Amino acid sequence: MAILEKVLIANRGEIALRVLRACKELGIRTVAVHSKADSELMHVRLADESVCIGPAPSIESYLNVPAIISAAEITNASAIHPGYGFLAENADFADQVEKSGFAFIGPRADTIRLMGDKVSAIDAMKKAGVPTVPGSDGPLTDDQERTLDIARGIGFPVIVKAAAGGGGRGMRVVHNEAALLNSVQVTQSEAAAAFGSDVVYLEKFLQKPRHVEVQVIADGQGNAIHLGDRDCSLQRRHQKVLEEAPAPNIPEDLRQQVAEACVNACIEIGYRGAGTFEFLYEDGGFYFIEMNTRVQVEHPVTEMITGIDIVKEQLRIAAGMPLSFRQEDIELHGHAFECRINAEDPHTFLPSPGKVTTFHAPGGLGVRVDSHLYDGYTVPPFYDSLIAKIITFGESREVALARMRGALDELVVEGIRTNTALHRDLVLDRSFQAGGVSIHYLESKLED
Repeated sequence: MAILEKVLIANRGEIALRVLRACKELGIRTVAVHSKADSELMHVRLADESVCIGPAPSIESYLNVPAIISAAEITNASAIHPGYGFLAENADFADQVEKSGFAFIGPRADTIRLMGDKVSAIDAMKKAGVPTVPGSDGPLTDDQERTLDIARGIGFPVIVKAAAGGGGRGMRVVHNEAALLNSVQVTQSEAAAAFGSDVVYLEKFLQKPRHVEVQVIADGQGNAIHLGDRDCSLQRRHQKVLEEAPAPNIPEDLRQQVAEACVNACIEIGYRGAGTFEFLYEDGGFYFIEMNTRVQVEHPVTEMITGIDIVKEQLRIAAGMPLSFRQEDIELHGHAFECRINAEDPHTFLPSPGKVTTFHAPGGLGVRVDSHLYDGYTVPPFYDSLIAKIITFGESREVALARMRGALDELVVEGIRTNTALHRDLVLDRSFQAGGVSIHYLESKLED
């Protein structure tokens, strides 16, 4: 089967450039769509064609489905790659793309719906043998006595979560029975307002877990593989800051067992494309929390230790091709880190848009930089503040970390403020160097 002829990239920034590069390697022509504020983006300059799809606000451009579909129509694109964020996990968008006659580079819409609802996702994972957090096994009802019984069975503290929530919103930790019922009601109200659904469920609240995730790729034709795991525990307000692969200090037999369960789950649900199973890991136990049905920001660390180009594999699968690899072909080698460089004040974390007067990317053996920055580029105030990803690889964790220290020292971004100073501090942090800090570590460090 022939590879796709022309791909429309329905995103911006570094991920749009990443997708464009993968397309170029495969000989696929590209269409860049952009807002009026983004006409100077690097991938817009490099794409075969570009279409302006609306004004600066995302709702009028990157989230404007009719504008994106019509851009695909007028350019005769054969497929649409959603990147991450924006419409990447929007089942209705995936539906519309396919119904309009284009290939959606991602899972089928029904899979996105299944995994987008936390309750149905957990149910599907249980059936597939993936370990999950002890919880209510479905939505809470109006039966208050049942809710209390479930919480007693799980054991306090518990966490009330919105089924349609995400990004750290729609959650409330409850430490005792007295506060439970009120917390459920408040979370239901917040969920209805924020997500249009008041469905909530209960889970055990893990005190000091790590965030460990497993990268998978499946072709929707019964073949699936895993590409190892990543540790993404360094987070601020539930947003990842620094990631690494593989996750340090996890028993190999347990690591293998969970990865295999994820592969089986992909086959069970007929998964197609790249995806990530996210877990909390505590005291030797893995607990599934959600599945991201798209390419992740942190996918480069997995590419560095496997040599597999995840985006190229996404493109091949969308063209109807089977997986290029079998599990036995995958060899994990060495260690990799990724630092997310944001245009923000390193102390207040307020966005810092503006003109980049100087940009110098680090280099050297084992250093990769994914960035759309260049001298004279203006970072707009309308979108996510991610401006670069510094990725380093080494034969060992220590070598990869030493290379990251050097890369951060070499990085120069002038004209705007960035969080580079925070990363320079983190890679020198003794607890982080030892490996295995919890998801609360960074926030408690910032409070000191």
